[in-house]
Amino acid sequence: MSKDHRRLRSALLEHYDQHRRDLPWRADSDPYRILVSEVMLQQTRVETVRGYYTAWLQRFPDLDSLASAPEPDVLKAWEGLGYYRRARNLHAAAREVRERFDGRLPTTVEELRELPGVGEYTAGAVASIAFDEAVPAVDGNVRRVLSRWYDVPDPSARWLRDTAGALVDDERPGDWNQALMELGATICTPRSARCDACPVDWACAARAAGTVDDRPARKGKPTPRRAVFALAVLEAPDGSVLLERRPTGGLLGGMWAFPEREVADGRDAHAAAKEVAVELLGVENGLSASAPRALPPVRHRFSHIDATYVPWLFGLEMSNGDGDGDRAQRPGTSDGRVDGRELRWANAAERADMALPVAQRAVIEGVQ
Repeated sequence: MSKDHRRLRSALLEHYDQHRRDLPWRADSDPYRILVSEVMLQQTRVETVRGYYTAWLQRFPDLDSLASAPEPDVLKAWEGLGYYRRARNLHAAAREVRERFDGRLPTTVEELRELPGVGEYTAGAVASIAFDEAVPAVDGNVRRVLSRWYDVPDPSARWLRDTAGALVDDERPGDWNQALMELGATICTPRSARCDACPVDWACAARAAGTVDDRPARKGKPTPRRAVFALAVLEAPDGSVLLERRPTGGLLGGMWAFPEREVADGRDAHAAAKEVAVELLGVENGLSASAPRALPPVRHRFSHIDATYVPWLFGLEMSNGDGDGDRAQRPGTSDGRVDGRELRWANAAERADMALPVAQRAVIEGVQ
């Protein structure tokens, strides 16, 4: 590859200035908003993020409003965007900035890295875009571009960091990092790269060698584990269903979902769901379940789990008493807990305000 970095920067920045996509976060210099966009863009397509970004800022327009918000509100605003740990980390980062940095986002990579959920890439992106620090920001697009420019099949993290750092434009570090990412997202794509449209094709060693399609070398992704979960869908006479808040540290942590139990096979789901129902309701609370009904299975693929949810609906009938009172007490405790599990009866209006995973909402559609 040519060592003329000045020519390379000039050509790519000129192309970026003329052809960059009109993205809402690029029109804003607010560091908080830049951080929000970078966190949302992790493992998520730009077109998906557009709508969420705008709605998020309407709900949490600044760092203080996010730091002050209850976690359920934060998860609700993130609902459907996936990888919910990002939302919890962003929330925790906002609170830490308020407590440690007097409400102002740190300006350097080193301090940004101290915030929850802010890794090397996000810190570099925010520091360069928001604060003009001349540091690299290496995401998947940048990795691919550099691998092809230098014809390196399997670039190491250190090589990428050093190489990207040497290329950063000191005067426009944020624009330079975005230009690199833009090139990878729109022209130097994983497949069918549009080399004829590349403004710096003359600098690409892989194109000269005919190895563009092989750079970087593709690594086999681990196959997600297949898992089947029996869901106990308990519906009260008033149409409310029983939901459980998932443990904060696990999959979909902090969100509400139907009580579940993993089973070896979908054929075991009925028995498992019934066991869960008995554990949660018991016989002492005056409720008995009518004959259960199978609901349509729902499949959802996470990054590491290919999950199939097999829901069984148990319609509840009052066998003693009139059923009046707080729905949260129906499991048998005043605080809505059974054996440490946080439970809540929620009707349709209440569910609309709760953070539920996409797959769980699909299950609810099968109930109605």
